[in-house]
Amino acid sequence: MLVIDGAGDGHGVGMSQTGAAGLAAHGYSAAQILTHYYTGTRLGRIAPGRSVSVLLQSVERSAVFSGATRAGSRRLGAGAVYIARAAGPGRIELVSGHGRVLDELRAPLEVSGPTPLQLDGQAINGIANGRYRGRLEILSGARGVRVVNRVALEEYLLGVVPAESPPSWPAAELEAQAIAARGFAATSTPQRGFALYADTRSQQYDGVAAETPATDAAVEATAGEVVTYDGAPVTTYYFASSGGRTEAVQNAFAGAAPEPYLQSVADPFDRSRFGPVRMSLRTASARLGGLVRGRLRAIVVVRRGDSPRVLSATLVGTAGTTTVDGATLAGDLHLDSTWLCFTVTGPTARPAAGWDAACRRPAAVGAPTAATGPTGATGPTETGTTGGASAPIAATGARR
Repeated sequence: MLVIDGAGDGHGVGMSQTGAAGLAAHGYSAAQILTHYYTGTRLGRIAPGRSVSVLLQSVERSAVFSGATRAGSRRLGAGAVYIARAAGPGRIELVSGHGRVLDELRAPLEVSGPTPLQLDGQAINGIANGRYRGRLEILSGARGVRVVNRVALEEYLLGVVPAESPPSWPAAELEAQAIAARGFAATSTPQRGFALYADTRSQQYDGVAAETPATDAAVEATAGEVVTYDGAPVTTYYFASSGGRTEAVQNAFAGAAPEPYLQSVADPFDRSRFGPVRMSLRTASARLGGLVRGRLRAIVVVRRGDSPRVLSATLVGTAGTTTVDGATLAGDLHLDSTWLCFTVTGPTARPAAGWDAACRRPAAVGAPTAATGPTGATGPTETGTTGGASAPIAATGARR
């Protein structure tokens, strides 16, 4: 039996939303929260009037919308339903809700109206028949149409902040979330006709239906504010929970260069843990697929980050060993974070004492500091038993 303990939820870089809520509950302001998580930064402002482009639907046969009064050069009825579908390279066919072809227009087709527009069907954010501020832009391709929402940055944030942080959380956390989300959007690079996904590949954006008075107030109170380093806005990564320590960006994202403002910092009010998760070695081996040589016997942590998050591990099989990175390991095993501890036991055996040292809940919560943990620290490899045979288990270390 493989036993797994873990901590946190997400990649671990930047601001922990759970930790930020804890700081806010202990009297920290949004500015203090942000300068804690983003080392050496200050708050600054960006010029007003920015807009963003957000992918809502990708490669659909058609886009169905209502609330629009104009599509390209054609006037529409705000109370009517319309369908847009690809009509060849660079062309969009506009159809009434009753199926009558109305026009053929140039793509990308801009759709606008005086009130939020409704986009029928499921968007990539999981919202069905959602309503969105700004304009819809419909692009045609060989396999169908894509729908992009072009919207003012501040209006976009009205649909992001409540989707990312519960509106019942302290105001300072909601303001910190608004500033972080604004900076992430403002520094995103356009690609293939859009800059942001409407889901957590960028940040969750649920449109008008998500808006609440508390989160609207947080966006308004921080209008234009972003996190800056050396006077320039920076990409403000954030995630759900840290488990007690964030991770340096170069350890979390493959190929990322170190950044002075994305270091590992203590997160004393985020003590989230998960596990123990138990699964058979056969189940674990199946999830890990072709990475395992022979039958899986154990997982040995080789290197941890500035927190206890796994950077690399060895899969010990009956026919040999394989080295795997922490992100692949956590993803294949369906785990929330790379802050992981492993051991192997028999069906009724209890894990050896100390196997989960890197995953234990902190004994006490102290005042937050900006101190970083030891870089790349890794403890000794331990040995557990299964069925009387010796098998290695996870090394302990510092990080997350």
